[in-house]
Amino acid sequence: FPSRLSLSLCLLGINKMAGIFPQDPALPIGSTLTATCSVSPDLGLHASSLFWSLNGRRLPSSSYSVLSPTALSVTLPGLPASRQRSGDNLVCHNHGGHVLAGSCLYIGMPPVKPVNLTCWSRNTKDLTCRWAPGGQGETFIKTKYTLKYKLRWYGRERECEEYNAAQPYSCYIPRDLALFTPYEIWVEATNQLGSATSDVITLDILDVVTTDPPSGVSVSRVGDLEDHLSVRWESPPALKDFLFQAKYQIRYRLEDNSDWKVMEDVGNQTSCRLAGLRPGTVYFVQVRCNPVGIFGSRRAGIWSEWSHPTAASTPHSERVLSGSCDSKSGDYNSTLRRELKQFFGWVRNHAYGCGGMSIKLYDQWRVWMQKSHKTRNQVLQGDKS
Repeated sequence: FPSRLSLSLCLLGINKMAGIFPQDPALPIGSTLTATCSVSPDLGLHASSLFWSLNGRRLPSSSYSVLSPTALSVTLPGLPASRQRSGDNLVCHNHGGHVLAGSCLYIGMPPVKPVNLTCWSRNTKDLTCRWAPGGQGETFIKTKYTLKYKLRWYGRERECEEYNAAQPYSCYIPRDLALFTPYEIWVEATNQLGSATSDVITLDILDVVTTDPPSGVSVSRVGDLEDHLSVRWESPPALKDFLFQAKYQIRYRLEDNSDWKVMEDVGNQTSCRLAGLRPGTVYFVQVRCNPVGIFGSRRAGIWSEWSHPTAASTPHSERVLSGSCDSKSGDYNSTLRRELKQFFGWVRNHAYGCGGMSIKLYDQWRVWMQKSHKTRNQVLQGDKS
C-alpha cells in the first residue's frame, strides 16, 4: 500500500464505517499506547483480517489483540518522539491494504519557558523581538509561540501578528507604538502537552532604538601618506530630526583577509583617520552607529548593522631600500633611523586613530620623513655611481 496515502491521514479524520480510538492523541516521549480499530459490521470484515501500519510501515501481528469480531487493538510500547511535527500516522487497513481509518500520534515534550527575550526598534518606528526556546528547544511536536505586549500601567493586552518563517523565534510589530511609556512584553509557548511563559521584560521604545547604517561612507587617500586612509560618513538619515548623539565604530580589513579590525573609540564625529596601514594595499571599510540619548533617554541605543563595504587602496611606498656605501654612512644612518623611529613612535601613539590629537603634526612629520628618505637614497645612489 502506498505510504503517500498514509501520510495524508491527519487531514482525513475518521471514516464513518471505521474509526480508531484514541483519535489523534498527544503523549509524552516513552509512553505506551494501545489503540483500537473498530469497523462497522456492514463492511463484512472480521477483525483478524485487519492489520496496522505506522508511518507507512506494517506493524508486527504480535502487537495485535482481537477484542471482538469488529475490533482489533495494537499496543506500542516506549514511543519515540514524532518523526514529523504534523504527527505520526497510525493506520488501520483491511486485508487488501486499503485504508479503513487513521489517527495522528503526537509524541513529544511540553514546551519549556522561553528565554533570552530581547527587542529593538528601528528608528523609533517599529519593534522587533527575538527569543530562544527553553531547555533543549526541541519539543518534537508543533509548538506555537505567541509574543504578547501591553502598556505597563494601562491598555489592553495585545498579540504580535507578523512572525518570520525564516526566523521562527521572532516577531515584528510595525506600527502603533507609544513613546515615553514603558511596555511589558513576554512570550507564551503552547502545544498539546502543555504551555510555558517567559519572564516579562519592561522597556521603553526610546531605550532600544537602533538606526539604519550610516550613509554616504567614503574612503580616500591622505595625500601621499602610504599608511593612511581617511573615512567619512553621514549620520543615519532617519534620525536627523531627533535630539540625539551618536557614537560610531569603524572596522576594516585587507582585501585578501576575512578578519576585521574594529576601532572602538571613534566617538560622535563623522570622519576618521586610519593609520598604520600597509602601503599599496586595498582595504574594505564599514561603519555602524549607536544612537545615544534619543529625546533624553539615559540609555545607549543598539548598534546598527554595518554599512556596505567601501574599498580604497593606500599609495605604494616610494622608499628604496639600499645598503650603505661606507661604515661612517652606515653608522650615521643607523643612528638617525633609531632617533627617527623613537620620535615616530611617540607621534604615532598620540596621533593614532580618530582622536584628532597631533594629526597635523603627524602628517607633516610623515611627509618630511618620506622626503628625507628620498633625498638620502638619491645621495647614496649618486655616491655608488
